[in-house]
Amino acid sequence: MKKIEAIIRPEKLNDVKDALSDIGVKGMTVSNVLGFGNQKGYTQIYRGQEIVTKLLPKIKLEVVISNEKVDEVISVITNTSKTGKFGDGKIFVFDVMDTIRIRTGERGDDAV
Repeated sequence: MKKIEAIIRPEKLNDVKDALSDIGVKGMTVSNVLGFGNQKGYTQIYRGQEIVTKLLPKIKLEVVISNEKVDEVISVITNTSKTGKFGDGKIFVFDVMDTIRIRTGERGDDAV
């Protein structure tokens, strides 16, 4: 099994969620996060004062899937969330040793 963490633009969440659901992804965890990369934040004027915001709002999407679906999930996230501009995000892939469904005690792919 693999855990895929994707940092994406907040406005792309519904599109990515719907696309993942269409390919059979049954569950995911979504978190609001702050961060910066090449985008480096932005500067705005508020009441005549310059405000520099270095941490930008992003969405962190976490999905645990079977090894067979890794490439398909990565492709769906990439194609759905890509705008071609700085700040589109990143995808990280981790190995998962085991998964246990607390309610039933199921393990492995059955618990996903």
